[in-house]
Amino acid sequence: MTSLWTSLEKDVFNPQNKKLLETVHVWKTGKKKKMSILCVVVDAFRPVKPFLEKVKVDRGEQYKIANRWTLAELKLVDGKTLNQASLDFDLQFDKVYKWTASSFDEKKAFIRCLWKLNHRFLSSRITFVNVPSCTVEGRQRHQEDRKDTAETESQEELSAYQEMTAKEAADMLKLMEEYEPIVNNSVAFAEQLSNDLHVLDEANLRAIISSENQVTQLMHSIDEALAEVARVEDTLQIYDELLGSVKQQMDDIYQENSLLHRIISNKTKLMDEILFLTTHLDLSKEHCEALSQGDLSSPSRVKACIAAAEALSACMNIQIQPGYRKLQSVAEQLIMFETLKQNFENSFISHITNIFELQGNAQVSALVQHVGKLAAPSHRFHHEELVHYTPLMAWLRNANPVLFCDLPKVYTQNLGRLYDREIKAFFEQAKTLLLGRRKTSLQEVLDKPMVTGSKQQSRLSLPESREGQEDVPNRGNVIKQMLEQVLKELQPLCTAEQQFIEKFFLLSQDAADLEVLEVRESMATPEDPPCTKPQSQLDEPTTRLLSEIFSSLEPELRGFLDVCNKVHPFSCLQVLVTLNDSVFEMWGSSSSLPSSFLNTVLGNMLLLAKSSFNKCIGALCKEIEEAKVTSKMKGGILPFVSRFEEFVNFSEEVFSSAQRRGELDKAHVRLASSVFSSINNLSSANLKTNTDMIMMENFHHIHCFLCQKKIRCLEDKKREAKQRYSQHLEKYVIKYLGQPLEKLNHFFEGVKARVAQGVKEEEVSFHLAYSKQELRKVIEKYPGKEVKRALETLYRKIHKYLSPEENLLPVVWHAMEQEFIQQYQEFEDLIQRCYAGSGIIMNFTMEDLLSYFNSITLSSM
Repeated sequence: MTSLWTSLEKDVFNPQNKKLLETVHVWKTGKKKKMSILCVVVDAFRPVKPFLEKVKVDRGEQYKIANRWTLAELKLVDGKTLNQASLDFDLQFDKVYKWTASSFDEKKAFIRCLWKLNHRFLSSRITFVNVPSCTVEGRQRHQEDRKDTAETESQEELSAYQEMTAKEAADMLKLMEEYEPIVNNSVAFAEQLSNDLHVLDEANLRAIISSENQVTQLMHSIDEALAEVARVEDTLQIYDELLGSVKQQMDDIYQENSLLHRIISNKTKLMDEILFLTTHLDLSKEHCEALSQGDLSSPSRVKACIAAAEALSACMNIQIQPGYRKLQSVAEQLIMFETLKQNFENSFISHITNIFELQGNAQVSALVQHVGKLAAPSHRFHHEELVHYTPLMAWLRNANPVLFCDLPKVYTQNLGRLYDREIKAFFEQAKTLLLGRRKTSLQEVLDKPMVTGSKQQSRLSLPESREGQEDVPNRGNVIKQMLEQVLKELQPLCTAEQQFIEKFFLLSQDAADLEVLEVRESMATPEDPPCTKPQSQLDEPTTRLLSEIFSSLEPELRGFLDVCNKVHPFSCLQVLVTLNDSVFEMWGSSSSLPSSFLNTVLGNMLLLAKSSFNKCIGALCKEIEEAKVTSKMKGGILPFVSRFEEFVNFSEEVFSSAQRRGELDKAHVRLASSVFSSINNLSSANLKTNTDMIMMENFHHIHCFLCQKKIRCLEDKKREAKQRYSQHLEKYVIKYLGQPLEKLNHFFEGVKARVAQGVKEEEVSFHLAYSKQELRKVIEKYPGKEVKRALETLYRKIHKYLSPEENLLPVVWHAMEQEFIQQYQEFEDLIQRCYAGSGIIMNFTMEDLLSYFNSITLSSM
């Protein structure tokens, strides 16, 4: 119970500044047992006012007040305990509440508390029925409690055992010593103790008789005290009744004071609300006139309209209670505000639409026609004319979003026509300046077919004449300069327009902030420029408006790039490099917007340039792979190898200052693979000249060229070219070495074959075809002079077919010398092993062989 009492005071009543007096657990009589707690509480401050509260306990053991009544609302208490004890009782407020208590003691304590509060605070206005007198019940209970306590104490005294103290034990020993002579005689000892007891009783009776007068006086004093107590109780009862009436009067005074305070508070609140309405719903006469006239013809009047519109918005955006709108003055003021707003909206929309139409119908300004100079049109004056109306656009967006959303459409329709005319004139001038320095007319360039690699069209190669080779860099520089100038002029045009529409039409900046983060992430990977992201990632409203305004920009730029690509076959390289550099420069510039519309357009153009570049490389690879070599070709560098070298030289010059060259590296690897494949196909060609010699020369030429260029992506191809050159050099040397000593070479090949078949080396000479006599016959056919003459013939033949540009004759001749010496040593070794003791030797020695090669080399110098 203590825990419940503490919890109720701490969680429920202390926060309300109330004091708990009594509780009882109850449930509704005759219904399902759903426990609640009835609590009697009073205010913890003056004036004290009693309450009756019903508290429920939820599933989370949290207390919640379900009902609350003031005790003054209670009319009747029915205890239902007159004849027999019952747990039921009724409380009558506006209606009768029937409850059943959990215990009879709680019920009695609860009703007793109600009786006391009724007597003290309500002057016994509450009627109690079927309830015994609470005061009698309280006194009887007090007497019964005292009686029970006395009986309990007596029983405890009887049943308790007390041990003698030390003093009692000493007195007992002293008594035994005093009567020591008769202690052994118990009868005499008992008679002596009995005589002593009679003497003591006699003395006590005499003392009582002597104090009888004092007892009589004490009883008389007690009676007088009881009478005085009764008089005090009567006096207190009278005072209590008098104080009860005074308390009632004080309560009435308190209620009257509360009503007075409430009246004053209501008057203050009413005055505040009236001042609030009159202050915030008041629009000055000047503002009303400015909104009614809607005159936007001068900057000063525009400022006046802006101030009036902002004041009108402030008045219309004031939050007022719904009931105030029913007031006639407030309703009239709101209607006037709405009328002014609609009139000014119509005036402003009509005025701004007229400006859009005038700007859209303006004539295209004459472009600067200086030689080599190209300038895009500027809309700075158009933007300055409209930017003064930006605050009114913001006001219109908040006041009427539907009308505001129509203005960007009107702007794009009118200004789009002007931009279409200006952009077409701009690109026509760019095409004229690009082709003005060449004799070819614009129509001829446009009619020129694009290179696709077909047999009917011109071959993909750089001009072979010296004049044409000198003209290629010039034409590339013209394309680069013109394309850079076009992009340089387009950037401020598109950026200024984007900045203007974002400011003027108050487009959301959230997407732009997100785009900045995406740009930073994409800039971390230089191989993928951030401008290649789709338009859906840009700010959607800005992208949509710019796409409609610059609807002709991408087609015109695409047409200009087509003209650039048709100037010469490899213009696509210059276009790709220029677009790549411009994109990276634009995204690295602080003046460029992170989500610039031009970046998206250039991203699409960059994809187109990459596609054209890939088509060009594919056509060149196809031409190289399908190249055919005539059967009468005597040697030298193949045409497609020279074309590959020219392309690499030209592309490296173009990409020398490029910021990225990933596409070029892929093209180099692809072209090199095609060249290697075409060279390998020579092995199946029916050529009169030795195929290994041609392949050796071309791979050697490719290896030297790649060593000179030092291109990182072609390092693997450079190593492969060196390897293939070495392989074909070895094949070429081995094939031609057998010709000077052909029969001797065949003889020893047979000897090695027999040894490989398992014939012992000393038994080879017993075979008829490889006997000592046959060996002597073969050796006699190759005296020293014959060997020297055969080597001279071989040298002249090699010199005839090898290309002088590669200067491979010393290399090949030295390789043949080394191979020939190795072959000679092998022959000598076989003679020593298989024909030991026969005395057979070659007709020329190692020194003779070296002298033959030296003499041939010196004679050719």
